[in-house]
Amino acid sequence: MAAHVIVFCGPSLGRRDVERFGFEWRPPVRQGDLYRAARQGPRVIGVVDGFFEVTPTVWHKEILWALAKGIHVYGAASMGALRAVELESFGMRGVGAIYQAFRSGALVDDDEVAVMHGPCELDFIAVAEPMVNIRATLIEAARRGAITRPCADQLEAIAKSLFYKERSFERVLERAGEQKIGLDELCRLRKWLRDNRVDQKRLDALEMLEAIHLHLCGGVTPFQSRFEFSHTIAWDKVADPSDRL
Repeated sequence: MAAHVIVFCGPSLGRRDVERFGFEWRPPVRQGDLYRAARQGPRVIGVVDGFFEVTPTVWHKEILWALAKGIHVYGAASMGALRAVELESFGMRGVGAIYQAFRSGALVDDDEVAVMHGPCELDFIAVAEPMVNIRATLIEAARRGAITRPCADQLEAIAKSLFYKERSFERVLERAGEQKIGLDELCRLRKWLRDNRVDQKRLDALEMLEAIHLHLCGGVTPFQSRFEFSHTIAWDKVADPSDRL
């Protein structure tokens, strides 16, 4: 591919999905990764997934540095959606329903996109269900008549009450059963879920890849930042000497 594109993702999207577009795959981003990627001179960087909690998250400053260097930065689905909302005014581009929900204020909690997953050796396989996927699935189930809207609202509240590492459709249905919530509806939903679960994170991540692809097709010129990157003591402590003042 004429334009070098680096995409950080897993578990929302797999390596093959990224490479199918001709882009370079990188594992979920952590602090410092995006800065090091930007130093390699890609035309575009896409951020989907990122580490958090016990691992330092991608720093806003490194995204700003990439933008200041003329690199287009996209975000979607998970950590990428959060950072895109926070840095939209500086030029980071957000894509997808999850990004739009955070941008509008419909979603505000980081735990909406948090998910526990396995290591790189297991392709970062998700071992819990992100809240955004549960909500999107319940909305679709109600829209298609698998359950009623009141039941969907109750199940959504149960899912939201769970710690993000414990969230799963099975756990939600178990809790709902204990509370005697629409047992007939729960039975229908369990069957419906087998083939109709909505993976909103994956959908948004794919939409971002397509948006980058269309951007490339239209020709990529360096990003023109409208801000002056400020060198700080903290930044200059971690940046390569050649990137300092």
